[in-house]
Amino acid sequence: MGKGRSKMAQKSSGPQQGARKTLSKDSGQSTTINDRIKQFEEGEKVKIKINPSVQDGRVHMRYHGRVAEVVGKRGDAYQVEFKDGDKNKTLFVKPVHLMRIN
Repeated sequence: MGKGRSKMAQKSSGPQQGARKTLSKDSGQSTTINDRIKQFEEGEKVKIKINPSVQDGRVHMRYHGRVAEVVGKRGDAYQVEFKDGDKNKTLFVKPVHLMRIN
């Protein structure tokens, strides 16, 4: 800021910027214990769907809606891989943020 300029509020540029609709649940939806302990097999295709009521094991908003393949497990999180452009990406995601694809 230069001299003489007023200090106005700055737009947020955090990791959840612009995510009000994506990170909100409809009324009547709740997270069950079965959502938290889902099991996936290696090689299974999953969709990354962020559950807004669970902060633990959440991935960045840019990966919401991506289809990935489960390649392993680390602790109670799953290791998923997908191709982002020409790069292979690996994420560790809790099962509450994954959805099985049939």
